[in-house]
This record gives sequence, C-alpha cells and structure tokens, in this order.
Amino acid sequence: MTKIRTGGCLCGSIRFETRAVPRNAHTCSCEVCQRHSGATSLTWVEFNADDVVRIGSGGAPSAYRSFDYSSRAFCAACGSTLGAIDDEPVVALVWASFDNREDQALRPHAHSFEDVCPVWAKIPSMTTGE
Repeated sequence: MTKIRTGGCLCGSIRFETRAVPRNAHTCSCEVCQRHSGATSLTWVEFNADDVVRIGSGGAPSAYRSFDYSSRAFCAACGSTLGAIDDEPVVALVWASFDNREDQALRPHAHSFEDVCPVWAKIPSMTTGE
C-alpha cells in the first residue's frame, strides 16, 4: 500500500500531499537557508515535482528567486516557509511542513554546509552525551 504524506503552512490555506517515496532528506546550514528560515539549519525532503499535489484552498505558494536555478516557496497569508522549487523538476519541501514529523522516511541523512552551522547549535545529545 502506498503511504500518503500530507502537510502545509501554518494557517492551512496551502496544503500538499504526495504518495512518492521521499529522497535526499538533509539539513542545510547555508546562509540562504539560515535567512529563509530564521534558524541555524533547515531540513529538506526532495520529491519529483509531478509527485507533489496541491490540495489546499490557497493554491500555489508565493515564491522568491533565491538562486539562478531555484525559488523559495512560502505562504503569502501566514509567511510559513514551505520549501524550494527548482528549475529541474524537483520540489524540496521543508520537514516542519509535514503533518507527521515522526515519519522516519523524512529523517535527514546528511548535513550540507555543516561547517557554517554555529558551534553553539551543535548541542550534544541529552540522552547519550555525544
């Protein structure tokens, strides 16, 4: 059976669903991700653009051209960061926009630009002391 993954923005006007298997789940600490999210890192989960369907009443998210090959997507109503839309047929959704954030398929397996993530943001695990 195919798993349906859903998510959306804070106000709920922009909603999405996908039946595809997530790929390239990773965190990124580049300056653009930090400024876009207001956080030390942003967690991304990629899908083929055709595999993500908009189901909310808000339609398509607003976009800001952040790179010559990609735009950052956000809700114009509430300002929620939703992801990135690449010129290639790739959509990278932010982990926090998913309804089920316990889904292990969304867990990041790499960290891009880890060298610019502030040292203070690399907090040791509370349970293992690592």
